[in-house]
Amino acid sequence: MQEPNEKLRHAIEEAQQGRPPLEPFGLVLHYDGHWTHEGQPITHQKIRNLFDRSVRFLPDEGKYVVQVGRFRGEIQCEESAFFVRGFDPEEGSLSLSDQSSERLDPDSLTLSARDGAFLCRIKKSLSQEGHGARFLHAAQSELLNAVEEVEGEPMLKMGGQFYPLPALGQD
Repeated sequence: MQEPNEKLRHAIEEAQQGRPPLEPFGLVLHYDGHWTHEGQPITHQKIRNLFDRSVRFLPDEGKYVVQVGRFRGEIQCEESAFFVRGFDPEEGSLSLSDQSSERLDPDSLTLSARDGAFLCRIKKSLSQEGHGARFLHAAQSELLNAVEEVEGEPMLKMGGQFYPLPALGQD
């Protein structure tokens, strides 16, 4: 959380750059990956895809935004700002909703308290603890297909190596 003086400094910097201060404007990214604006679902697929790939985290402000061209708008996220769309067990790579990819850290796997979906931590370059990403159905199936029993324990097979699954408590 930012100190009041730091928030004021950022607001002044934004104003000097010709940008209004960031505030929520009714755009919500729900836990299951759908978008609403002021309570109304966004159903146009191209707009949803644009928003998915335009999510950014602003470390200085500690906020998630959708950035399309010069427009930046703060968004509210119910559970995660990013979603895992695919998992490649040979590479151990995640395909993410913002069209980036990175390697899965198996130790970061947890379960959503909401419905038991897998969650993991990504984008540790943006902040030390990283950011949550929720596995969508297809990616979760791909991950579960890479789990094998080894000596009576479930193990995740990635890149030909086995990784113990962490105690999957609810997040």
